[in-house]
Amino acid sequence: MHVHILGIGGTFMAGVALLARALGHRVTGSDKGLYPPMSTQLQEQGVEVREGYEPSHLDPRPDSVVIGNALSRGNALVEAVLDADIPYTSGAQWVAEHALAGRWTLAVAGTHGKTTTSAMLAWILEYAGLKPGFLIGGVPTNFGISARLGEGRHFVIEADEYDTAFFDKRSKFVHYRPRTAVLNNLEYDHADIFPDLDSIKRQFHHLVRTVPPSGRLVVNAADANLRDVLEAGCWTPVERFGGESEWRAELIEADGSRFRVVHRGNPAGEVRWRLYGAYNVDNALAALAAAHHAGVPVDRGCAALTAFQNARRRLEVRGEANGVTVYDDFAHHPTAIRLTLEALRQRVGDARLIAVLEPRSNTMRLGVHRDTLGPALVLADRVYLFRPNDLTWNLERVTRTLDGRGRVLDSVAAIIDALAAELRPGDHVLVMSNGGFENLHARLLDRLGGS
Repeated sequence: MHVHILGIGGTFMAGVALLARALGHRVTGSDKGLYPPMSTQLQEQGVEVREGYEPSHLDPRPDSVVIGNALSRGNALVEAVLDADIPYTSGAQWVAEHALAGRWTLAVAGTHGKTTTSAMLAWILEYAGLKPGFLIGGVPTNFGISARLGEGRHFVIEADEYDTAFFDKRSKFVHYRPRTAVLNNLEYDHADIFPDLDSIKRQFHHLVRTVPPSGRLVVNAADANLRDVLEAGCWTPVERFGGESEWRAELIEADGSRFRVVHRGNPAGEVRWRLYGAYNVDNALAALAAAHHAGVPVDRGCAALTAFQNARRRLEVRGEANGVTVYDDFAHHPTAIRLTLEALRQRVGDARLIAVLEPRSNTMRLGVHRDTLGPALVLADRVYLFRPNDLTWNLERVTRTLDGRGRVLDSVAAIIDALAAELRPGDHVLVMSNGGFENLHARLLDRLGGS
């Protein structure tokens, strides 16, 4: 069967492409402006990607078209699919029907930490010999690819609350019907499709409704919004992580690089790993609890995490030049930005920490976070904000809260020039964006290395 994927460069849809290839289908796709790591992954896997959304991309006519949620009516290729009466579906529905049917699905949901926790969970199951399938919205370093079918019964999926497609406005995760569901956290996000926090809570409750009574909900004990979701009705056993709940951590190193896992009051294992930050400790507890429900002993899970390498673009060191270390992180919500800066600050101590942020997400562009973004950046010694052409609000509103430590620039080239003039050995540069950011990381390292 020939499957053509619209929006194939997205993290989720690129994974769909890999699963379809593994099932023996011929896979092609259309997208525009692809960037690593997904562009690289698709190329390495031999998937043919066509630039743009020309109707000619349907020649030869595919048997089925999978349409990503970034595509809507008015797109020339979408209109051509409808006119030609080619069978079409969403990515989430395709995965549910072709990859999840008959499997033990472990879904990881939450505003933050989905990719990291999914990667941890898949790796724990792999380390335990369960050979899971997975579909993750990033590239977990332990596997080197974002999706695979797997050989075992279990399948780990990053469960996104974003809508499914232009013809299906439910959250993607309602399609997955997991046996084990992780609810990491819940905050207001995706302002382009959700009018308020209650509407997101409603979608999370739709997910809760799909988990069977023999399943398990693994829930962040400290999250009041998730408590509200469960109070709306819950028919599945719940285990909580964090705080003084069933799954908690005792830090051995203050930065979270070493900790003891306590399960139901009893020491159950110890993790010494490459990651750091309190939020990653919580992610680990969630992954251990979910894996435990699938039959993995806690000490085995801890051993797996000791060998865990984080997904790409999650506080990833992109390189060092002239004594300056450059990091890449996907953070694009004030909470994630704050937690990432806290983790890095604890790691680097008093060294200078420079934050560079692209306000790229739809929610950020709409200005929803205009009052919380400044406080999220306070741990940085210097902050550079990129102003896109189509931003609808004034970024100086953020820099005014940073006591002269913030600066707004209108081009990536200008940011690189400013950084090159300011940086000195021992500095740490944290670049945050949920897009390619015009390859700022590599360009900055090249500039510093050549200076």
